[in-house]
Amino acid sequence: MVSEPMTLYKLMCLYMLKQVNFPLTNTQLSNFFLDKEYTSYFTLQQVLSELLEAGLIRTEASHNNTLYEITKDGCDTLFFFGNQISPAVVEDMTTYLKENRVTLRNEVEVLADYYKSTNQDYRVSCEVREGKTKLIHLEVSVPDEAQAESMCGKWGEKSQEIYAFVMKSLMGGEE
Repeated sequence: MVSEPMTLYKLMCLYMLKQVNFPLTNTQLSNFFLDKEYTSYFTLQQVLSELLEAGLIRTEASHNNTLYEITKDGCDTLFFFGNQISPAVVEDMTTYLKENRVTLRNEVEVLADYYKSTNQDYRVSCEVREGKTKLIHLEVSVPDEAQAESMCGKWGEKSQEIYAFVMKSLMGGEE
């Protein structure tokens, strides 16, 4: 098995990103590593930075999140060296991903954030994705930060209903 901890952590990150067909956030990766006490937050950030520098993963900024995906080079690296991860660690990762799959997917597929615009109002950006495809992207201006926070907070629970309403309305459905 791998004797160098940093190498093991890199392989573990690659393994987790390969096992899901959607990107994972920094927080999601951190939660696994910290909850299982594999390493510290700062070590994990160094690992992610080195994987990014090496072209084994790529990032996408999405509102206030950084989303990580494995690249082809990352897949190739995992193919050649993935057997260096112990079966117990693979089991930990597999169990974590299986138990949290729906939550992990929802966290990266239903997004909402806001920012103060140059007009001094707040822009609320809400989005639902399926994989890399944006199903709906809604941007709304509101006069104050409290309204912006409220909208972001409700987007997760209301996004399916809003998406269905928009689709039905635009497809000519009757109310």
